[in-house]
Parts: sequence; structure tokens; C-alpha cells
Amino acid sequence: METTFIPLLGAKRQPSANLAVLTLTNPATRNAMSVAMGDEFAAAVRQIQANRDTRGVLLTGAGQAFSAGGDVAFLTARLTDTPNGNVEAMKRYYRRFLCLRDLTVPVVAAINGHAMGAGFCVALACDARVAAKPALMAVNFVRLGIHPGMAATFSLPRLVGSAAASELLLTGQTISAERAYQLGLVTKVTETPEECRQEATKLLVAMAGESSRIAVSETLKTLRGSDAELERALDREALAQAECYLEGRDLTEALDALKQKRTPVFS
Repeated sequence: METTFIPLLGAKRQPSANLAVLTLTNPATRNAMSVAMGDEFAAAVRQIQANRDTRGVLLTGAGQAFSAGGDVAFLTARLTDTPNGNVEAMKRYYRRFLCLRDLTVPVVAAINGHAMGAGFCVALACDARVAAKPALMAVNFVRLGIHPGMAATFSLPRLVGSAAASELLLTGQTISAERAYQLGLVTKVTETPEECRQEATKLLVAMAGESSRIAVSETLKTLRGSDAELERALDREALAQAECYLEGRDLTEALDALKQKRTPVFS
């Protein structure tokens, strides 16, 4: 992980204000989300929250990808754990990244490249998203033989409605940045990753640069929805994923297919 703070240009009423840039940094794995990355992510969120001058957070990925999703080694390890162990492991895993919802300032995802599975879900947990045109996105859990996680079943219906959410979650299809814009998942599509980050920064300035911090913070609480509803979704996702790990054959086949660069054949 990498965290930097930059001046919030245009914040005339808040001259000491800044923006935090939180970057998923493991280009060798296309920023796959491991437990170690999650621990660093949670620590970075705590650091940002402690900086009282921070007015907004930009989340992006290093290199050519935003995030390829869950770390394969972490998923493989779940196949040898107990159902109860997997339920708890998954909930801890979700919370390492979804703690960004605890921030009291706007969080905008600059989807600079492909965002898959759990990686896309973290972007969906942000308050808004801007995508670069080359970026592809998917909640492709079912194609890996596993129930959706990382609050996918909470975030997607709230953003696009139940019908579109069902289509995306049940097919696991990959969509383009333009399709994401049509669905309302992103607010703008840019030509390049750098333009994506620039537009996301402009959006943060518009959200936080001239507004009352307390008013913005309370509005975010309202828009983000009920913590109890989110917790129920996470409980259900963790339990369902544990069932998929227990059966194991489809996930094993999917992981083998990934390594062999072929299409999985499910039982």
C-alpha cells in the first residue's frame, strides 16, 4: 500500500485541507488483495482518519490494473479450513478493506485499469467511481465457483437495482467502462488512467473543497446506508462462501483453470 497527502486545491475556505491518495500497490500480482495488503490497507485508513485536515480520499491502483481481486493463495488456503474457520476468516478479510466505509470524508475510486471480483467490490464500496476507458470490470465470483463476497450483494443492488445486480452477479460477466457508465456504476469514463485520476480528484474537490465538513460527513452516513443491513449481507456472504469452500470441487477447478489459462469445467 502507498498513502500520500496532497493539497486540496480550490479549498478557499479550508486552506489547510488536503486529499489522501490511497494506492493498491502490488503490480506483480495486478494488485491482488492478500491478507498482508488488507492489514496495510486498514492501517492506512486509520492514518487517514487520524489526519484531521483530510477532506477526501482517492483510491486507485498501481501499474496497469486497479485490482485483480482476491489473492489466489488466500482462496486456496480456505479449502483446508473448517466451515466455522472460513466464516470468521472471510469476515476478517472483508473488514480489512471495507473499513474505508468508516472514513468520515468522501472516497472516490479512480479505476485506472481492470477491477475484478473483490477488487471491483472495494471500488463499489466507495462513494463514487471514475473509470479509464481500457478498464474492464466484473463481479465474477460465480465463474470461480464461489458465492459473491466483499459486500457485493449489498452494494450492487443499491447502485443499479435488483434486476441489473442479478444479471451481473449471476452471470459474472465482464463489462466495459462504457457499460459501467450506462449502468450508473461510474460517473465518468476517461481515455487514460492518468486522466481518470485527475477527474476523480476534481470530483473530490467538488465534493469537499467548499462544503461544510460536518454536513458532508452526515450526508455520507445517510447515503452509505445501514450498518446493520451491511452486516447482515456480510454474514450471509461469509456463510455462503464457507459452503462453497467446503464443497471445494468447483473452486479447485476454477483455480486450476486460472493457472492453466483455460476455461473451467464445473461439476
